[in-house]
Amino acid sequence: MPRLVTTVAAWRQLRAGHRSAGRSVGFVPTLGAVHPGHASLFGAARRENDVVLASIFVNPTQFDDKEDFRLYPRTPERDGELMDRAGVDFLFLPDVDEMYPNGTAYTVSEDKFSRELCGARRPGHFTGVLTVVMKLLHIADADRAYFGEKDYQQLQLVRGMCEAFFIPTRIVGCPTVREPDGLALSSRNARLSPEERALAPGFHRALSTAPTADAARAAMESEGFGVDYVEDRGDRRLGAVRLGKTRLIDNVAR
Repeated sequence: MPRLVTTVAAWRQLRAGHRSAGRSVGFVPTLGAVHPGHASLFGAARRENDVVLASIFVNPTQFDDKEDFRLYPRTPERDGELMDRAGVDFLFLPDVDEMYPNGTAYTVSEDKFSRELCGARRPGHFTGVLTVVMKLLHIADADRAYFGEKDYQQLQLVRGMCEAFFIPTRIVGCPTVREPDGLALSSRNARLSPEERALAPGFHRALSTAPTADAARAAMESEGFGVDYVEDRGDRRLGAVRLGKTRLIDNVAR
């Protein structure tokens, strides 16, 4: 198992030792429910750094649906075992009081891109994300931090935040890991029924093959998806859909 760290003070003491020894630190923040997509991030951090730190924190401020927060899978022992096999050295596992010592009096917000795409349908979500990522990046004080490209809007917002606030940690985007049928790996996939799981690959297929965003939407709707959005932005086509009570996001290069 990775060495468990539960307080900011404990990690800062360890980080000071690594810094004085000239060791680089790679950081992978997670909400837990670790899967092979996370393992690819751990692997990238392992290859590029002397020390690998991962975190598990199910951040309440980024959930716009209280039931979604309650149902989010929490499997820290299993996650720790998978992290160990992937070469993670330290696991930061704080509680809510450790991460929010003054409650939510202070937050980080972005007033344009965070209100579009997923943000238009999940008010406050990205304020919660950016706030906790800002906290984690300052705590970790890592040379590099690793994020998956599946959450492409989140990745771009984190990069913009780091630029705006002069955070020296390099943000590394890693390619989306997929099932053989094209479905992007996600902790939420476990909540799909067998019937929904059989339909799910149609999401990526339509994103990838439809000639336009409107055609992709039409293809998804014809297959039974509830479509939140499909939009072409720059060199990416991004989408979010619902199957039953499960919301899926994905993006592809155009």
